[in-house]
Amino acid sequence: MRFSFLSKVAATVAVVLLFHWLFPDGFEGARVGALAAAWLALLVMARRDIRHSRAAWGAVGAALLFAAMLFDDPGPLAWGLFWAALSVAALLPKVRAFDDAWRWAMRLLVHGLSTPFALPFDLKRMGAVRGRGVSPVRVAAVLALPILGSILFLTLFVSANPLIENAFSTIQLPETWQMTLWAVVALAAWPAFRPRGAVLRIAAWLPEPEPRIPGTSLPSVMLALVVFNLIFAVQNALDIAFLWSGAGLPDGMSAAEYAHRGAYPLIVTACTAGVLALAMLRPGSASAGNRWARRLVTLWVAQNLVLVASSALRTIDYIDESMLTAWRIAALLWMALVALGLVLIGWRILGAKSARWLVNANALAAGLVLSVCGVVDLGAAAAAYNVRAKQPEAIDLCYLRAIGDGALLPIIQLEKRPMAGVTRDRVRVVRQRLFADLVWRQSHWGSWTPRGSRRLSAARAQLGRAADMPIDPRSRDCGGSLYERVQP
Repeated sequence: MRFSFLSKVAATVAVVLLFHWLFPDGFEGARVGALAAAWLALLVMARRDIRHSRAAWGAVGAALLFAAMLFDDPGPLAWGLFWAALSVAALLPKVRAFDDAWRWAMRLLVHGLSTPFALPFDLKRMGAVRGRGVSPVRVAAVLALPILGSILFLTLFVSANPLIENAFSTIQLPETWQMTLWAVVALAAWPAFRPRGAVLRIAAWLPEPEPRIPGTSLPSVMLALVVFNLIFAVQNALDIAFLWSGAGLPDGMSAAEYAHRGAYPLIVTACTAGVLALAMLRPGSASAGNRWARRLVTLWVAQNLVLVASSALRTIDYIDESMLTAWRIAALLWMALVALGLVLIGWRILGAKSARWLVNANALAAGLVLSVCGVVDLGAAAAAYNVRAKQPEAIDLCYLRAIGDGALLPIIQLEKRPMAGVTRDRVRVVRQRLFADLVWRQSHWGSWTPRGSRRLSAARAQLGRAADMPIDPRSRDCGGSLYERVQP
């Protein structure tokens, strides 16, 4: 037992030392994936229960996949997925089986919130080994005299002996910010090596994912479903008239305004409606067994699907009016997940499925989408689409510059298209700066990534001799335009 605890302490110290060695100047580059892989390997070595748990090995495999994603192209999403998989692997041996996604979401929530307190709590109990009665206060009392006395005598010897003074002058103690950073890393790493049982107990107290509306009756549910269907029918009819069929809008309202204004509120409406549908036809209730209530809620779910489709069309229309961005791609994917969730809600109600089935199905779909988004560079995809679909003069070069090296290959293709001379000059400047930034990052081991290396090789191949052209030294804004000189 003692060896197990010491091995976890050693693993935590190893994570801190590795972090200190890998990140002297910033948390970036392929080294992020290297740290993640090392943390995972140390977890498996330090935790015997993980090595003997088949279920935990599935989570370890997922964490290794996300660590590879971090090595290829680190990002917040991939890191969040890695941490979730690592935490599931750490907690699974104490649960013995994967029950449902809702419970695991609660466990991860409590596990994450308790992270800052796990190490201090264990350090407080570290000396309280059975039969010894040793406490941190007693340890401090024993060490106070030798430590303080040694500091006193060393200070006197340094002032008296130049050789000792020179020896001590070569010693560089870590600065306060470094020690604080090491403490933060240790606090973050420790709970995976020694997860607390209280996390599982607190998560078990949290409510089940079964929405309830107190005081409802069958007549109330029936009346609500009729009214809700009528209200949604009006909204869908307006969308069909103005959005889908292309009828003229009222005076003073543009198509872009109509499309952009309602996209996100309608998604919130659909989500709220889905929760209400689950609450009104909860398994075992009178409304769940009523044939007309089931028909009305099916109609309502279908109307919500039309609502989500209208939201997606609004977003697509707004993209046509402006530009595609990574966040708009994410919004469309979110709408697709909402639509799938509504279909699953209808399936759950009509098929008398459990809440666990519904949560697990939605969690699986969301996990797959997030994993794909962790691999695919949405910014690069948006840049490539805009270059293909938009006129060069209509493309926001500041946005392409903000994307970073993900926009480099698309902007090289944009530079080859016919355009006005002023626009070509701006495109060339933005391309040169993106290329120079990528060259600089790939030439430093700390910011080097395999994906960046592949992009740089492809860019050099497409640019040829143009890659070596000097950058215009004049001051430019983010879109490559020259700053106007102010006349004195």
